[in-house]
Amino acid sequence: MPVNPSIGSLNCLFATDKKSVLSVGGQAATCTESAPLYIGQEGLFKRGYFLSLQLDADLWGLVKSNIKNRNKDNKLIENWLDPILYVETNANSTIPRMILGVPTPLHQYFVIENLLEKIYLEVSDLYRLPYEIDVTVTGPRATEGVIPVVQQSSLPELTETTPPIKQTIPTPARPSEFLNPEYTFSTFVVGRNTEFAHAASYNVARNPGQGYNPLFICGPVGMGKTHLLHAVGHQILSTFPQLRINYVSAERFLNECVSAIRRQEMEKFRQKYREKCDILLVDDVQYIGKGEATQEEFFHMLNTFIEKRKQVILASDRMPKDILHLEDRNRSRLEWGLIADISMPDLETRVAILRYKAERLILRVSEDVVNYIARISKRSIRELEGNLKKVKMYSELQGLAIDLDLAKRVLSTHETQTNISLEDIQKLVADHYKVRISDLKSTTRAKQIVVPRQVTMYLIKKHLDKPLVEIGRAFGGKDHTTVMNALERVEFLQRRDLNIKNDIDELTTRIHNITGL
Repeated sequence: MPVNPSIGSLNCLFATDKKSVLSVGGQAATCTESAPLYIGQEGLFKRGYFLSLQLDADLWGLVKSNIKNRNKDNKLIENWLDPILYVETNANSTIPRMILGVPTPLHQYFVIENLLEKIYLEVSDLYRLPYEIDVTVTGPRATEGVIPVVQQSSLPELTETTPPIKQTIPTPARPSEFLNPEYTFSTFVVGRNTEFAHAASYNVARNPGQGYNPLFICGPVGMGKTHLLHAVGHQILSTFPQLRINYVSAERFLNECVSAIRRQEMEKFRQKYREKCDILLVDDVQYIGKGEATQEEFFHMLNTFIEKRKQVILASDRMPKDILHLEDRNRSRLEWGLIADISMPDLETRVAILRYKAERLILRVSEDVVNYIARISKRSIRELEGNLKKVKMYSELQGLAIDLDLAKRVLSTHETQTNISLEDIQKLVADHYKVRISDLKSTTRAKQIVVPRQVTMYLIKKHLDKPLVEIGRAFGGKDHTTVMNALERVEFLQRRDLNIKNDIDELTTRIHNITGL
């Protein structure tokens, strides 16, 4: 008979065979009927016994804790994760469904788009039976009260002959569930920096599969790429309701592909993206270069769409030639259609955007305040809107009218911002590592020079977002492949070498001190 001991506050199911000793994170449990059992990361199916934590509130608490620990520097994730509460587990269906509650539809949208993959990965490490997750809006009460816990009787029985059950790929949600209702063509403010991208997107939405295929929208973070993707989706749904649309981030595509390979369900995966989809919207394509198997599937998927005249629209914060580890055949495919570049809007466009945002917020703002916010918000549309909301919130909390003095007081840190150049970062790193700038630009392969050189390239890309070719040129004419390898190497070293991570953290702090950001 299986026994149900307690590990800390976590309940677990396990077989009583003394030979079935596994490692799941190095946490031991003693049972009166078996040898010590270890709960952790490795496969939980051995000798015909299936071991798993229960799909309950305790498990959800551990999942939240693990996600926070893996994203300690990302307060945004923590802020959106905290209000999510376990509601119940519906075990009446063939596959148990864990219900998570969030307070608002906006919260639900953010969780599905940005956190659901992380949640699936963490739950899968702890719960090794098939399961599904639903994120539902429960209102403000989702953050208070006692949360019901699934009963032991609702969990599957353990037997010596029960093999692991394969988890199927979740049924795709309706397109409208993944499209932000605020992101339409009518709410997109067109400026000189977005005229071409907007026109191309609108043309594709009115005539999908007939012209620019694929359409590749490229630009820095927070410039409206995702807005255009969603706008295309809304327009196509309105004009061609019979067409099937799939909106997905590259990271989610990658995770689904890896999961399908692991569970030997590639046929279902291919049907979802090749056969059961007419319009494919892919965001953050820069992450598609992470895996070889994913690139293989991505390549064949693009070929299928283009051959069948199905429309593909992609968005990325860098050009195809600058995407790390992207295979040449995929790079060629991405460049096959039309590339629409979005740059930072000029002052006139920023003013127009602010006026529109203020109108949407039912906010009366004078011209001098609008011009001031537009002048200091130079990094992205997201920053522009964020600064307007800061002023609005401060005004409401303090009961003060919005004027220029108030705006300057709230946004005073922006006035002290100082631009930093590529050469400034080179000098900063050279001083930190006690090497010469000429050494950074040299061809020497000595470790004491190579690491500082790679760190410098990484910081320049991160803080200035310079093209790879331009970065290579600043280091003695090195090609973009060398720069790509340097960026990837530093990302790897940060995870493995605490000294490198500390160096980068310290240098990043110095850069922030200089720029005031």
